[in-house]
Amino acid sequence: MVFPDFSLLLIVALGVFVIAFIKGAFGGGLAIIGIPVLSLVMDPITAGALLAPLFVLMDVVALYFWRPKTWSRIDLFLLLPSLACGTALGFMLLKVTDRNAVAILIALITLAFTTLWFRGGGQVVQQPRSKVKAVLAGTTSGITSMMAHSGGPPVAMYLLPLGLPKAVYAGTTSSFFAAGNLMKALPWLALAQPTSELWSLMLLCLPFIPFGVWAGFQLHERLDQKQLYRICYSLLAVTALKLLWDGLKGYGVV
Repeated sequence: MVFPDFSLLLIVALGVFVIAFIKGAFGGGLAIIGIPVLSLVMDPITAGALLAPLFVLMDVVALYFWRPKTWSRIDLFLLLPSLACGTALGFMLLKVTDRNAVAILIALITLAFTTLWFRGGGQVVQQPRSKVKAVLAGTTSGITSMMAHSGGPPVAMYLLPLGLPKAVYAGTTSSFFAAGNLMKALPWLALAQPTSELWSLMLLCLPFIPFGVWAGFQLHERLDQKQLYRICYSLLAVTALKLLWDGLKGYGVV
């Protein structure tokens, strides 16, 4: 095993813990919030290669808490097939499409969505399902997840307006992204081809995964429905700002 620098390990372990914590507390889809920590010590492609297999392990742990009884099967039935198509399409577009433009577009749409919710009073309401919106959300999530680790906003913009119970929302997003992360793990590893040092980092970060997911689940249990939705919408806005920053930085604007 090639042992990485201690300061590198400390920062990467913190990023992994934050991502695992978010998965445990709010389900899948908001992991991009932990990626800025990793960006302090590695480029986005390397971070993607590091996280691809770790995401799968996080999902395995998270699904211990978010078991099938917490899944909205009717929504997963609509979302998962389109996710598979979107992931394949995203992989094909990875080398020919401008990631910065994709990140900025998703960011602006997400910011508009969250702003409208907060301006409307931030209430948990139940809107009717739409098969068209579900397919569009699943496909877009697969594309943006492959291209920018940002598959969360499209699915959140579909699921949050449904007003699902907090455990069902977390369980549905967890199972959705467990499938998505499994689909994209091998393509990301093939794209980045991790070094022996990166594999060592992955192994050393493993203990932080169950601890992070468990700690996040403890927070979830203490939040009521309205509190959890407010935090989810707030985290979604932060995710959008992170995407906007990344996109603008790619163009040299910031």
